[in-house]
Formats: sequence, C-alpha cells, structure tokens
Amino acid sequence: MSLPDLIINKDPKADAGQIYDCVIIGGGPAGLTAGIYASRARLKTVLFEEKAIGGQVVVTDIVENYPGFPKGISGADLTFSMEEQARSFGLEIKDSGVTGIKADGETKRVNTTDGHLTTKTIIIGSGAENLKLNVNGEKQFTGKGVSYCATCDAAFFRDREVVVVGGGDTAIGEAIFLTKFARKVYIIHRRDKLRAVKILQERAFAIQGIEFIWDTVITEIKGNKYVESVSLKNVKTGNVTEKKIDGVFVFIGTKPNTDFVKGLVALDENGYIITNENMETNIPGIFAAGDVRTKLLRQVATAVGDGAISAYAAEKYIEENRK
Repeated sequence: MSLPDLIINKDPKADAGQIYDCVIIGGGPAGLTAGIYASRARLKTVLFEEKAIGGQVVVTDIVENYPGFPKGISGADLTFSMEEQARSFGLEIKDSGVTGIKADGETKRVNTTDGHLTTKTIIIGSGAENLKLNVNGEKQFTGKGVSYCATCDAAFFRDREVVVVGGGDTAIGEAIFLTKFARKVYIIHRRDKLRAVKILQERAFAIQGIEFIWDTVITEIKGNKYVESVSLKNVKTGNVTEKKIDGVFVFIGTKPNTDFVKGLVALDENGYIITNENMETNIPGIFAAGDVRTKLLRQVATAVGDGAISAYAAEKYIEENRK
C-alpha cells in the first residue's frame, strides 16, 4: 500500500483526509497481539515500530514459560510468527517512530517521523528499554565489551571471563546462556539474594561455571580499546577491588518508553502508564498494553493478554461513540 493510502502527511500542518480506527505504537508481543485482534475485528489499523519488530523478546535465546511450547521457543521465532499472523489479517506495519500525540475530542493526532495521521483510538505498546549502570566507562565501552544482550553478543566472549550485573529473571537467564560460550561467568548483585524465580536460581547455583559476587556494585569499567577490568565496591563494607574481566553484561531493570506521552496520559512515579483492567488510560480512546504500563508481571504472556484486551476495548469504544 502506498504512503497516501496510509494518510500520512509529509506536511505537518496538513489535515489528514481519512481517519484510522486504531493506531498501535510498538511492535512487541503486546502491539502485535493488539494488531491481530484489531485487524480481525476489521478495524482500519496501522502499527508503528521504529526498531526491530518483537521488542526485547526478539533477542531472547529461549522462551520456556509461554504456553503451548513445552520445549521452549526462541524469542525471534515466536515474534516472527506473531508478526506473520498479524499481517495475515491485514495489519499495516510501518517502521516510523512516533514523536507525539495530540488528543482533542473524539479523534487523536499521531505525529511520526514521516508526518502525521488521525485516528479514533490509540494503543500504546511502546515497551521499555534496559537501564544503564551510569558509571564511568559504560558508554565508552558499549559495543566494546559492554552489552545489554547476551543472545546478541555471547559468541564474542567464547572462552573468556565475563560479569553479569543483576539478580532478576533476565540477568540469571542470560548468565546461564552465557555459560555456553564464556569460560567463567560472575554474577554481581547488590544484594545477598536473588529476585529471579526459583527454577532459574536452582539452575544457576548448579552450574560450576557461574560464581556469585554478593552485596557488590560496579563503580567503573576500565580498558583501552576494549573492556579489561571493573572496579567493584562492596555495599556493606565499602571495600573497593579491581577485577580483570573481558565483558560486562548489564541486566538491572528497564525504563518505560513514555517520553512522547509525558503530560498527556497519567504515569506512575517510575514513568509507567497507569491503566485500569481494560487497559484504558485517563484519556478516553487511548489505551496502553504490555511492559509500558504499571503492572505486577512483565512477561510475554501478560503482554499478549494486555494486547488482546486493549484491542477489544478500542473496538467497544469506537462502537459506543458511533452510537
């Protein structure tokens, strides 16, 4: 379909001709599921994703807690199937970024890096991005020994020693994956116990190639062209030591991608979008789904549920306003 058919106007002052039923922002599991449900409901729908379709899960080596895959499935394969299914129902997917939203009355204006369009409803599924350590050397050595994706970069550290920072599900799961390549994996955690689910903890504790460094944080990453060592500080004693290392993998949490809606929809103290059980925000006709919203559990399974509910709620919103 051509650009004019999508009602994207290069002139930001131009009025959009037709009106979309639904605009979905974000191509992770939440956005793709919303796209499946909205398109099957015959809503005129377009999804915007400026990065890789699939979100964070696309670089996950194995997803083993998503129902229907007893042997697990790679994140890339799972999201590829979701995308293929969404497209089969007619979902349009565009690689433009969304820069802002204006909500006046029943229609909303979505500004993108390629222009703007008008829509009746919006589903925000923009997800979250990895938090940084914010220490000296981190930015300098990103891509030169500092990584936020074990699946992407583990092969570069074959028979080398690496550290993994974090104690949640992602950190422990990625540390286990790294043992397939690295000679030694040190898990650095600022507390004296992990937050990861028990089954992941049990697996990690059973692997000889993993060693835990408790009550510790990284204060600096050092090297010349590439990472060569890290400075470690024990948060209880204050003792600082230096450890020779070849790579640093950081998994300490996420930050929601909500900068483009600040001042529009209600956010919690951490910047996540506040919704009710129907994925409705405080702005009628704007919904949120997946990791971008305030919730107890951020997993593929919960993102898919959010996406389905948000699309159904958007459909009902359109029907009610038509009456």
